[in-house]
Amino acid sequence: MSTVRTVLGDVPPGRLGVCDAHDHLFLASPRLPGQELRSRSAARAELAAFREQGGGAVAQWTPYGMGRRAAELPALSRETGVHIVAATGLHQDVHYTEGTLAGLRGRLAEVFVAELTDGIGTSGVRAGFVKVAGGFHTLDAHARWTMAAAAEAHHATGAPIAVHLELGTGALDVLDVLCGERGVPPGRVVLGHLNRCPDPVVHRQAAEAGCYLAFDGPSRAHHATDWRMPEAVRALAEAGHGDRLLLGGDTTTAAARSVDGGPGMPYLLRRVRPRLALAVGEELVARVLTENPGRAFAVEWR
Repeated sequence: MSTVRTVLGDVPPGRLGVCDAHDHLFLASPRLPGQELRSRSAARAELAAFREQGGGAVAQWTPYGMGRRAAELPALSRETGVHIVAATGLHQDVHYTEGTLAGLRGRLAEVFVAELTDGIGTSGVRAGFVKVAGGFHTLDAHARWTMAAAAEAHHATGAPIAVHLELGTGALDVLDVLCGERGVPPGRVVLGHLNRCPDPVVHRQAAEAGCYLAFDGPSRAHHATDWRMPEAVRALAEAGHGDRLLLGGDTTTAAARSVDGGPGMPYLLRRVRPRLALAVGEELVARVLTENPGRAFAVEWR
């Protein structure tokens, strides 16, 4: 039976409820100095605010070495009533020291598999998917290395692979590597940030390949993509790909949290959901927030 691996154990996909398919409770990177997500109380407040809007589950895409705080997640899930799915994986190399990366050479897939099956560090919390990342319109050697390890971990466990697309670019290159070269079924791949590059041709090709397409996070001031997102979703739905769509909030900085004056996790349900419903209808939005993430993250674990 397929189940979603949450931080409190495996659950049937139908129990997730309304799902934020891409967000962060904890995150730290040298690329975002002073904006680390480290506060447990703020993470709890975000989850509670999301729950008040009707939220039931969050997939935290924070991978290895970026301050996941895995041991904190089970208590936060219990306290707020929100399912949490944790990630293993590795981000772009700019988020790590050379020493950290050197320590993973030759054993990256082994680390991913261990975190999916045995637990993250000594926390006992098992990851539910692998997160990796591409570059801006390209895949460098680091990206190909991490994707090869992610594919190996998938073949060992069945876990889905979620991919950060830099500014929404490189989707087809990712599919060439993961699915074409490495044999990962497209239905086990989630492409993130497609709202940041609203190219309808690429979106359609990715959906036709069979992967999941995540539209996640409000745009920054210099990205005029928010108003295009509903039309992009509608075009995919009208082409018969409504079952391939996911939505997320992608809160990556302390200033972006709702408790600190930003949109935060509640924004997905408070603003994005009704705006999208105007374009595609309440019924489809409900499926995108519930049924689709249940399928995307559910696994017949090996």
